[in-house]
Amino acid sequence: MVNLKQSKPLLIDTPFEQWQLKGLPSYRNKQIREWIYEKGILDFEKMSNLSLGLREDLKKEWDLMPMELSREQGSEDTTQKFLWKLRDGQLIESVLIPATEGTKGVRASRLTLCVSTQVGCALGCKFCASGLDGLKRNLTTGEIIGQILIARAKAGRRIDNLVFMGMGEPLANLPAMIPALDQILSPDGLGIGARHITLSTSGLVPKILELAKYPAQIRLAISLHGGDNRTREQIMPINKRYPIEELIDACERFIEERKKMITLEYILIKGINDDLGQAILLARHARRLNAKVNLIPYNKVEGMKWERPELSQINAFRSQVEKENAPRVTLRMEKGHDIDAACGQLRLRETVESC
Repeated sequence: MVNLKQSKPLLIDTPFEQWQLKGLPSYRNKQIREWIYEKGILDFEKMSNLSLGLREDLKKEWDLMPMELSREQGSEDTTQKFLWKLRDGQLIESVLIPATEGTKGVRASRLTLCVSTQVGCALGCKFCASGLDGLKRNLTTGEIIGQILIARAKAGRRIDNLVFMGMGEPLANLPAMIPALDQILSPDGLGIGARHITLSTSGLVPKILELAKYPAQIRLAISLHGGDNRTREQIMPINKRYPIEELIDACERFIEERKKMITLEYILIKGINDDLGQAILLARHARRLNAKVNLIPYNKVEGMKWERPELSQINAFRSQVEKENAPRVTLRMEKGHDIDAACGQLRLRETVESC
């Protein structure tokens, strides 16, 4: 197990505009950037337009590989889940989700990557497996970017969309997230457009307001899961610190600042938040914010007693939200449920020794 404080620094933890590689001329920095960000090469040995001596010098000073692939699982619906072992032996997961869409009779496949931002999570949302073992640490900028680079190489093609909905609370790790977003958005980096990037939050009000100042038009998804404080607190402990009234106010300010529609994520849990009264409250919040509503039937998590509502109740809930004139309502059925890769299911049962 590597001690990160004593190991060589990870090159992609530093924005490429700030690289100081033994006083190399700018064209050499550009060559290295192209190998990493455009070609996805995370091995100095393979950078063939660098001299052998320079490659050896760079290897002595920097690490390039932020993680190694410990295990890959494939779902029946073609979703792929990756288990990554970080340099210090910690484990995270990310999920590659294909989707097919049709335009004028032509069907094309999009790739979405669900990215983790922390090892574990401190917020303890009651529907989510990621927080069962608490927070181990934040990911670094390079560990966030590394998931995208290596998953793209595994897929053999461009990743179209990024959703920061994997392990952890993205807004609790903004010091690493913001530089990662800068590299993801940059035409000289990964070149993924802001409208193809979504950050999810459990409701960290000050961080929502901080993110509102970020210049790019990235998308924001709010894990709401309850229409009033009593219901939401059963599911989202963070609601005790930032109740719904404060959260909705922060969302309004985010929208005013960004001029961008947000999404209210709502996981339907049998007997907890699936009654039609909650549907009316959810629609009321959506109308106030002009927000999209994304309904997600609960995905079973081992060790948790909650259940998914019957399909008839799911459909009734959706119909009620639509009847209450919510601006836009979608029902998202799970992908990757058979490999525990669906929403709320990411949890590291494996120990380091077993990987």
